[in-house]
Amino acid sequence: MIGQRLYRARKAAGLSLRDLAGMVDLSHAAIKKYEDEQSTPSSPVLIKLSRALNVRTEYFFRPETIALVGIEYRKRSTLPKKRLEAIEHEVIDQIERRIELEHLFPTPPVKAFAPVSGLPAVITDFVQIEDAAEAVRKVWDLGSNPIPDLIDVLETHGIRVFMIDANADPKFDGLAASVNQMPIIVVGSNWPGDRQRFTMAHELGHLMLTDRLADGLDEELACNRFAGAFLIPRQSVLRELGAHRNYIEPKELALLKEEFGLSMAGLLYRARDLGVVTPAWRDEQSRLFRAKGWHITEPGKPYPIEKAHIFEQLVFHALAEDYIGESKAAELMKMPVTAFQVMRALEGSGAATHQ
Repeated sequence: MIGQRLYRARKAAGLSLRDLAGMVDLSHAAIKKYEDEQSTPSSPVLIKLSRALNVRTEYFFRPETIALVGIEYRKRSTLPKKRLEAIEHEVIDQIERRIELEHLFPTPPVKAFAPVSGLPAVITDFVQIEDAAEAVRKVWDLGSNPIPDLIDVLETHGIRVFMIDANADPKFDGLAASVNQMPIIVVGSNWPGDRQRFTMAHELGHLMLTDRLADGLDEELACNRFAGAFLIPRQSVLRELGAHRNYIEPKELALLKEEFGLSMAGLLYRARDLGVVTPAWRDEQSRLFRAKGWHITEPGKPYPIEKAHIFEQLVFHALAEDYIGESKAAELMKMPVTAFQVMRALEGSGAATHQ
């Protein structure tokens, strides 16, 4: 058990056997023996390993092991294998802590995911994708209004959302997968809010459209269309922009971005897809965006970053009900007990939300 977890923590840290061995003053062969369960590290060595890998020693004794199933990456082809492994192992660590926490409750604290009824069995064109997005909104009672807290909506319907620090990795946007038949979505924690939201809606598209797309319908393009339609449905687009436009002011796009949390570029795609503007005009605006650098950073105030707060809420819920003590709560939060006590007391900077 220790060997498997050591391997996973090393991969999550992006370290080679030699890298880790050098950090703890051991040979890479010794680390390999630990990972292969041919020998067991002593307590002092285990402490060194936990510090080098930024995990608590309890991590090595966590009983449950899980695997990600049906992983769907955005931009996977551009990510090096080493980074893919690190992402997957980091995600697994978060999921394990989440599952362990939920199992401490006498009744499940989060609703189980249920498939949405009314979706077409086979989707042959992009118009049906618009219908599918609207069907999900209808079943989830979202109407056509903006969704202010997308993570809360997904969690409410049994889709666990996890965030990883991808600020140093511009090639990672997100992924969708399942664990023990529980759907999950992972998104970069430091991206602008509109990028996070599109990624989450895109990954939701994977969960909703899988095994429904006809041959020849590109899944990534289909999920992009689903994401746009989910964030701002067609009736909202037509209500806000009208059925046909020769020109849309950039400020209009900025205001709609502020309201619906979809990027200005994404709104241009929505207007094109729904026939509000011509493809040629959208392409012209895309070139203008590039000339102004807006394809990298759009003008105006960034859309607020989404916050994944349910894990922390569940920790304090479990603490309040005496399902766990402070030491276990700190372990789940990957914090020293003293730092957790400061947070719990709402003192100083520790009172801020822990990510």
